[in-house]
Amino acid sequence: MKTKELKVRSTEELEKLYIEFCQKRQQLNFRVASRQQKNVRELRDAVKTIARILTILKEREIEKK
Repeated sequence: MKTKELKVRSTEELEKLYIEFCQKRQQLNFRVASRQQKNVRELRDAVKTIARILTILKEREIEKK
């Protein structure tokens, strides 16, 4: 997901997405390790999306103060 798409979402939605992408990352990591998944880029994209979500959540937390 792109940063623009994530910034539009509410904090609750971002927290749900964070949980979803963490589970997706775990599944992809297992598949890559067991060589069932050939496309490693999906794993990389999931990790980057998690980082984007956490960054946006942190920015919102700082703005509240």
